[in-house]
Amino acid sequence: MADAPRAPLPTSFRRFWAGEAVSDLGSWITLLALQALVVTDLHAGATGTGLLSAARWLPYLTFGLVLGALVDRRRRRPVMIGTDLVRAVLLGLVPLCWWAGMLSLPLLLAIMVAFATATLVNDSASLAFLPRLVPPEQLQAAHVRIDGTRSVAETAGPAAGGGLLGLVGAPLAVLANAATFLFSAVMVALTRVPEPARVPTSRPDLRAEIAAGLRWVYRSGSLRHLAVWTHVWFAGQAMLGAVLAVYLLETMGLSYLWFGLVTAASGVGGLVGALLSLPLGLRLGSGRTVIGAHLLSAAGVLALLVAAAAGPQPAVLSLLCLGQGMHGLAIGASNSHEMAYRQQITPDELQARTNTTMRSMNRAVVVLLAPVAGVLAEQVGVLPVLAVAAAVFTAAALGLWFSPFRHADLVRTG
Repeated sequence: MADAPRAPLPTSFRRFWAGEAVSDLGSWITLLALQALVVTDLHAGATGTGLLSAARWLPYLTFGLVLGALVDRRRRRPVMIGTDLVRAVLLGLVPLCWWAGMLSLPLLLAIMVAFATATLVNDSASLAFLPRLVPPEQLQAAHVRIDGTRSVAETAGPAAGGGLLGLVGAPLAVLANAATFLFSAVMVALTRVPEPARVPTSRPDLRAEIAAGLRWVYRSGSLRHLAVWTHVWFAGQAMLGAVLAVYLLETMGLSYLWFGLVTAASGVGGLVGALLSLPLGLRLGSGRTVIGAHLLSAAGVLALLVAAAAGPQPAVLSLLCLGQGMHGLAIGASNSHEMAYRQQITPDELQARTNTTMRSMNRAVVVLLAPVAGVLAEQVGVLPVLAVAAAVFTAAALGLWFSPFRHADLVRTG
């Protein structure tokens, strides 16, 4: 039977999407700039990049569950606007402290913890806001569009960031993201949808609300298996993220420009993965698509490892780009399935708690493992840490294969 024509996504979603796309572009420039700042300006090495990664996710570990429950009590749009403005101000502090000669690793980490807290609240609100913008059967299509533009940002951001680093240096490159958060706040302000405030039937009980979110995530059949093995996947991602900048800049000796271009290859792969996400899901099912993507991530890390012994510079750069591209493709192909699946089966009143519970546990893994991976890389070298990351991605795939999530699928239009 022929597929029914897909209905266009609502105008309100397109405004929200525009804000997400522009702020994602700035975020990738900033991530590249901060990694370069830690490695080359503050001379903190793999330990510093591991601590930076941990600082980005520390709030998820410390009070992510509380903030998720609080967001579920409030209208989501004002929360998103306010946190976008807060993030713009915090990023402006980085070049300001640099100009004043005050910037140090501890101060940068403190700014990043505050920035990450605002990001946690914004992410919790925006993920819970999306199901109010589009009907359930269009959730994956919406996530595919977000993932596609996110992958474009992941490509253009590091490429532009590499050029900006060479022109103005790492501290000033961070200002680009501050401007994008202002744009995002404007776009969300223009996104008008009915948002009824939650009216509690009894006195609010924060502990009970947090417990309800935890029970929903860890006692809900396939959602429980997806949550646990996603935590394992994030262990591999924590190791990779902690050592990748050091591997590219110091072990492989890449220039800022090539650092940006190799990093951008992940975005190219992510865009391809987002485009393939729907057809792969229709052919394989959502569960098998996610499992295959995790195996592809492991293969991508192995390609990065092989590059260390590749010899001629063109072969080295090709393998580095290939490895990054494979990992990006895996993320692009799997993310819309994971996000849409959990949003489709989660009631509206639990959306923020479900998203924040899973993200909090995922980021807790990063907070705990990223500094360990950085210190370990200083002791035994970067290559063994990359090898362990590949093994962990493989373990996540195998865990999902032997779980009910292998048979998970989505409600779709047509």
